[in-house]
Amino acid sequence: MTQSAVGVAAGERRAGAPVPPPAVPLTRMDRDDPALLVQLLAEVERVARGGAFILGEEVAAFERELAAYCDAAEAVGVASGTEALALSLRALGIGRGDEVIVPANSFIASAEAVTLAGAAPVLVDVDPGTQLVTAEIVAAAIGPRTAAIVPVHLYGRTVDLGPILELAGRHGLAVVEDACQAHGARYRGRPVGAHGSCGCFSFYPAKNLGAWGDGGAIVTDDPELADRLRLLRSHGERPRYEHRVPGTTARLDALQAAVLRVKLRRLEGWNSLRRRAAARLTEALATAPVMTPLPAGAGGDHVFHQYVVRSDDRDGLRAHLERLGIASAIHYPVPIHRTDAYAVGDGSLPVSERLAERICSLPIFPAITDAEIVRVAAAVRSFAPRAVRAAA
Repeated sequence: MTQSAVGVAAGERRAGAPVPPPAVPLTRMDRDDPALLVQLLAEVERVARGGAFILGEEVAAFERELAAYCDAAEAVGVASGTEALALSLRALGIGRGDEVIVPANSFIASAEAVTLAGAAPVLVDVDPGTQLVTAEIVAAAIGPRTAAIVPVHLYGRTVDLGPILELAGRHGLAVVEDACQAHGARYRGRPVGAHGSCGCFSFYPAKNLGAWGDGGAIVTDDPELADRLRLLRSHGERPRYEHRVPGTTARLDALQAAVLRVKLRRLEGWNSLRRRAAARLTEALATAPVMTPLPAGAGGDHVFHQYVVRSDDRDGLRAHLERLGIASAIHYPVPIHRTDAYAVGDGSLPVSERLAERICSLPIFPAITDAEIVRVAAAVRSFAPRAVRAAA
């Protein structure tokens, strides 16, 4: 990943010497866990020898296991998190002429899926503390064409869903949870996903539950919705060559399902390690010149897909970390409403715009060591923000 390819400062390198990897990467992938890699390769070989690559029992088994894990009646495997969102809206009958409320502080897929479904995204701002959408923000954006709300559990932190669900119920709106970064996070004791109409997951390789390629899933308590989703993901076909509705090719393949079945059994343990690492990092950064993530609210949770701090001199902080061999990233440098795809004008959503200028993701992954946490924290604490440097 390019996010983990941050080298040391040029002044510290010998001329012509190769750039070493960061002492502390942003994340680690499956290749860095030899025992897990052997197990996953064996599963890939098993599926390959069976020769069944599209849907089939492997995908069905993963769907059953994911549904049980999420305390949901149904799970439907699809090709990506984006497809999960887009197909969910289509299956709910949302399309041309409809509007869907989406936070601007998210990855672009949250809005892109609305467009793919034929509807119009209505981009709204977020709470400055949690960086998530709230019921109060949503209420101000509801109009006569509003058909759905897409609350995003960003970075692994849960949205306060209760008030949003109550609001949606009063207005007859669907709620599609974007849980693409929140695998295993719980809201009021229940895993995210099936609190609303349905919930969507991405299995991009770097996610808390990641595949070996693209993949996604939808969970729901509505069997009729699940049936429509299964129809849409495979050309609207049932049985073979009888096409009931216009669909698409958006199936989760068996190789990805096999990888995900193994990793799903480890997800709870991995999330516990992420929470532990985040708690230690937050404690170690208590005196650092950054704002650390707020604790999860009452009934909420945080599984730390990303550990995001804020600094008024974010770019200076990242340069400082690079010199010390600490990887970092920005999730995300441009809020959705300021992209070329969805430009609605600067200043319209000031919280999202301000966050995009200040946020910085620090290393977080289940296998991060205490020594690495100490090194990250020491590097951040030693940073002198631009305002401090100017005053010195």
